[in-house]
Amino acid sequence: MDRKKMIAVTMHDQKADVVLKNAKVINVFSNEINQCDVAIFDGVIVGLGSYQGKETVDLKGKYLAPGFIDGHVHIESSMLTPVGFGSMIVPFGTTTIIADPHEIANVCGKTGIEFMLDSAKHTPLDVHIMIPSSVPSTKFETNGATIDVGTIKSLRGKEGVLGLGELMDYNGVWRREQDVLDKTEVMADYPIDGHAPSLSGEALQAYRLAGVRTDHECHLPEEAKERLDLGFYVHLREGSQTRNLLDLLPEINDHNKNHVLLCTDDYHPEDIMKNGHINHLINLAVSAGIDPIDAIRMGTIQTAECYGLKDRGAVAPGYRANLVVFDDLNHIQPEQVFIDGKPVAKDSSPLFSAKDTDPERLLESVHVKAENIDFSYPLSSNRIHAIELIKNNIVTKKTTVEVELQNGAFVCGDDLLKYMVIERHRNTGNVGKAIVKGYGLRTGAVGMTIAHDSHNMIVLGADDGSMRAVVSDLSEIQGGISIAKHGKIINHLQLEVGGIMTQNDPESVIARLNAMKDMLYDMGVSKDIDDPFLSLAFLSLPVVPELKCTDFGLFDVTEETIIPLEADHNE
Repeated sequence: MDRKKMIAVTMHDQKADVVLKNAKVINVFSNEINQCDVAIFDGVIVGLGSYQGKETVDLKGKYLAPGFIDGHVHIESSMLTPVGFGSMIVPFGTTTIIADPHEIANVCGKTGIEFMLDSAKHTPLDVHIMIPSSVPSTKFETNGATIDVGTIKSLRGKEGVLGLGELMDYNGVWRREQDVLDKTEVMADYPIDGHAPSLSGEALQAYRLAGVRTDHECHLPEEAKERLDLGFYVHLREGSQTRNLLDLLPEINDHNKNHVLLCTDDYHPEDIMKNGHINHLINLAVSAGIDPIDAIRMGTIQTAECYGLKDRGAVAPGYRANLVVFDDLNHIQPEQVFIDGKPVAKDSSPLFSAKDTDPERLLESVHVKAENIDFSYPLSSNRIHAIELIKNNIVTKKTTVEVELQNGAFVCGDDLLKYMVIERHRNTGNVGKAIVKGYGLRTGAVGMTIAHDSHNMIVLGADDGSMRAVVSDLSEIQGGISIAKHGKIINHLQLEVGGIMTQNDPESVIARLNAMKDMLYDMGVSKDIDDPFLSLAFLSLPVVPELKCTDFGLFDVTEETIIPLEADHNE
């Protein structure tokens, strides 16, 4: 930056590059609204007051806020690359994201992270990458790669890398496991994100001692309070599957609100298009009684300060001119968006297009043959452990059910379905089997190569023929989402990049997803399930309670052990 020229503009000795005139500026430092012009030079705000510029944009009394910041997001959950994701969220006023690419890292390791860093260079969206810390997330599953301390060291300091991603092995911290603590030690001078559902007491304090700064896994108000009391930053999360913002607001007050951030975590593209992005979270908070400027602070300056982004998050001299223009403070619908002082979106549409980086290194990632899979469930007892879905939550319930057996094998019925996790990275032949309750599917099958966190192939179905068809299709298209009925494929979405993302345009992805979602509802999936795909994707996540399934088998998260399908009769 040429500070002399900047100061010259501030002092009216030189014209600004751009002046946004007649703005109602949201001041995140004083919680005031100031009517003034905003002068921009070389992409940086250099003055508030009355200014002249080479270019003038008259905002005609509209509100001007800092660009919104998503404090924790997995781009891959949008099924888009950073380029496609940027074109979706920038028009909603999000100009900066803190992204954890542990989904693609679980598939392709360092190569996947480097692809995300390269792709991010092709979008105006300000992307900051957190190095995944838990790849694999546990030892009870097979993934495609490992991110060890050496890999973290090799990525540390790279352009675009901000810190260490969510530390999911929270038990490894209080147990003082050396490999876990080594990861936090090599990143001690960087922000470290947390992921500690239900962790409490001394174990939570140990987690804070390890350098963990944030947590987005609070499901109950008392969890949020305990973390805020210990100095954590707490994300209010509102994604497609897990929505905690309104639940946690009762614990937010004038004393702790400065340590509250906003994040989406996992957000499907059709939900972004329908609801918005961080502006949607701000609007939700305002509708629940939070002061509008306090809500904006949660999605701007507080997130920037947490992650050490010293020149983002405010409309003030020295801050990057990442800005959002809107008309209604109580319901933000961005009309214009600027990044580095340049217009990047107007009236809900991006003003940019970009060519993505070549994904060749991430193709051909699915290694499964349907003919090698046994879809039968032979059982010695009809009393079974089952995974029960909880509405709009990635937490599941461990339950026991009595099932119908024919010739010594489980038969689907009474909302009890087969769920299989098929290892797809290393040709191990591992297949984990579970029974799922609460999904509602009456016929056919659905499968994906999106399965948090290891992203093995998953398939859930009511009949073996449809399940087999889905597995064959996913192998043929090298990853994605597939639906079969009566043993025949009726629709699919190809996700060619690592089996979890596509370079296709967001509009076509959304159209296909909506059509497939309608098909699943017609096949009996409960309308209480807002996102039938994300609901399945988290059934294999072995770091969130209570019962999940990996390629190793049925996994009791609380006990950290693989358990049999059959339950004792006293359970």
